[in-house]
Amino acid sequence: MTSLTNPSNNLTTDPIPVLIRRLAIPSSVGMFFNTMYNVVDTYYAGGLSTEALAALSLTFPIFFILLAMGMGFSTGATALIGNALGRMDRAEASLIASQGLILTFLLTAVVMATGFTAAPSLFRLLGATDQYLELCLQYINVILGGCGITLFVFMFNGILNSQGDTHSFRDYLIVATVANIILDPWFMYGGLGIPAMGVRGIAAATVLVQMGGVIFLGMRARRTGLIFRSSGARWRPDRRVLRAIIGQGVPASLNMMTVALGIFIITYFLSGFGQKTVAAYGAATRIEQIVLLPALGLNVAALTLAAQNGGAGRFDRVRSTVRYALSYGAIVMVLGAAIVFFGAGPLMRLFSKDPEVVAIGVSYLRIAAFIEHAYVFLFINTSLLQGLKKPAFALWIGLYRQLIMPAALFYLVTRVLDIGLTGIWWGIFAIAWSAAIVSIFYARGVVDKMARVAPLPDESPEQEPSVT
Repeated sequence: MTSLTNPSNNLTTDPIPVLIRRLAIPSSVGMFFNTMYNVVDTYYAGGLSTEALAALSLTFPIFFILLAMGMGFSTGATALIGNALGRMDRAEASLIASQGLILTFLLTAVVMATGFTAAPSLFRLLGATDQYLELCLQYINVILGGCGITLFVFMFNGILNSQGDTHSFRDYLIVATVANIILDPWFMYGGLGIPAMGVRGIAAATVLVQMGGVIFLGMRARRTGLIFRSSGARWRPDRRVLRAIIGQGVPASLNMMTVALGIFIITYFLSGFGQKTVAAYGAATRIEQIVLLPALGLNVAALTLAAQNGGAGRFDRVRSTVRYALSYGAIVMVLGAAIVFFGAGPLMRLFSKDPEVVAIGVSYLRIAAFIEHAYVFLFINTSLLQGLKKPAFALWIGLYRQLIMPAALFYLVTRVLDIGLTGIWWGIFAIAWSAAIVSIFYARGVVDKMARVAPLPDESPEQEPSVT
């Protein structure tokens, strides 16, 4: 079976600016539709009630932990497969791909057991009771029941990304968003033999759409040839490779999980200001996600190009990847920040007709407009390091940005200085920019160090015996 990866899409020889556009644009388009998918869920939940909208906001951290598992281990697999392909070791790449899918089975059991056990207590900790708690559980229980489907979507996409295929995930997300627009109201309100399910219907639509994603992306991954025995795939657990994927995936997943835990911390402090504040922040972050989409596309490009060119010893191209990715990110964030700042009011009114919810969301977005560029620096440098098989930084900066500093700073501004919501908003600003500055200098130092000890690309270094 020959790979269907475009032979002209040579990630170690084609011009870096061309490759970044080729990888980032489809990925950004896909992320746009992924975000619009979430926007559709938020829109319909808001149509039910403010309590339903708040319930979706409150369940998002747990849902995000699931996404963190999928995205983190997918990122780890992408880095290892891409590095093997950069070394021209296709058999090792196939072995990693097959073991990544085996690992996904194991992760499914862990996520389901942990999620069903912990969810009720976490919601109560965040102040959910009575009908509010019931709405949260109705949504998250369906999501947890289908968590294995979510994890396989991400792992198949990681296999494709490692070979420069960002088109397949884009195509899936476009169809998924259109399907969600139809399924959400149908499952929520019932009809044509389907009973009315309320917020549970939003979750059921998500699981059904992702089942289609597993089929579509699985077929695309199969067509690359990487998951065939004849290419080197092995369908029994290989401890060496599983340890290597876990070694790459755990820091990346934990970094993503710190985002979810960080949302818990923010939500904990915001809950003291009432449900409307929680609902406003949930809607405002959806708007931020849309603005940050180009940066997320550049993430994928940086990860894939760093993995393959790092494996090939082409650190000159790794440096070029960072330089061009940051330049493109700076351009698009100027426009994005202007949209967030000047369009805050109309954008918030798309999600809620409650004037108080809108006003709270606007107060955050007017400050968030000046944070977005910091995320570009942070995301691209973190993805670069993950592509170079240096995932630990993502975890440490995540702990700083999502847990340590928010807990300390938000407590200071709300409980000691009594500044209120404005203090939380400006606290997010300070934390994001300090983390971004650290990422710039740390990533530069790592690349310089690796370049000094790496053999020259034309020296044909001895084949590495292990993915570790």
